[in-house]
Amino acid sequence: MKKLFFICFFIAAACISYSFAQDGKPLFAHAIGVQAYTYRNSFSGGVAAVLDSVKALGITEMEGPNPKNVSPEEFKKMLDDRGISMPSIGIDYNSIVKDPDAAIKLAKVFGSKFIMVAWIPHGKTFTIDDAKKAVDDFNRVGKILKENGITFCYHDHGYEFGPYEDGTLFDYIVKNTDPKYVSFEMDLMWTFHGGADPAKLLYKYKGRWKMVHLKDIRKGVDNDLTGGTDTHNDVAVGTGQLNYPEIIKAAKAVGIKHYFIEDESPSHATQIPVTIAYLRGLKE
Repeated sequence: MKKLFFICFFIAAACISYSFAQDGKPLFAHAIGVQAYTYRNSFSGGVAAVLDSVKALGITEMEGPNPKNVSPEEFKKMLDDRGISMPSIGIDYNSIVKDPDAAIKLAKVFGSKFIMVAWIPHGKTFTIDDAKKAVDDFNRVGKILKENGITFCYHDHGYEFGPYEDGTLFDYIVKNTDPKYVSFEMDLMWTFHGGADPAKLLYKYKGRWKMVHLKDIRKGVDNDLTGGTDTHNDVAVGTGQLNYPEIIKAAKAVGIKHYFIEDESPSHATQIPVTIAYLRGLKE
């Protein structure tokens, strides 16, 4: 209880501080969500306690699915009891390619309208052959999901921004997947880390983006195409390298409806309240 009180007090104080610092209409007025992966190392200490802390933060959406050792049905009830919905779940690439029906069944337990895949298997570097295989798999799986009332989304991870012809491998994936069956979730930090401009990319493929991951990267960390970085490089949104006012304006302009904080840092418990206060404090 003391922990929940501290969290609520911290957010309130931070929001008041931001509101005095800025004037104007709020720029970010959407519901705030969180990616369940943020709590991968916390769930073992008690799933109910984690969800209580999520609720205390004012978070009303979570991108799942369920943590280990908790059934989908049990986790759904725990979310419902706290007023948290799960509009999207993440599924492993190989799993959904092999058995899309299982992924559909899981999504329906949670009432999820989106299924996202966050990693395309590849070797040391991501190649055009990897991209071509992903395009074929995404178009096939996306059609099956669409027929069941679910939208397939690919979550970019940074390695896709290697050069190809007059653009990037990510451009190839977007241009060769069917918009009827394949949409995208932008991870803002990984997009930036891969060398792309998140705001410009949102505008470039307006209509293809459905969701975003809100995260930031420590100042001084160089970009690369690995799709990875030390988790300590995840910092509170607004304290790193990304230009969030510009990005949020773009996200609003292209109609993004779901925003999930994903903080992979060991310090996520203290960073997420800072992220929320920053977002709520942004003004147009």
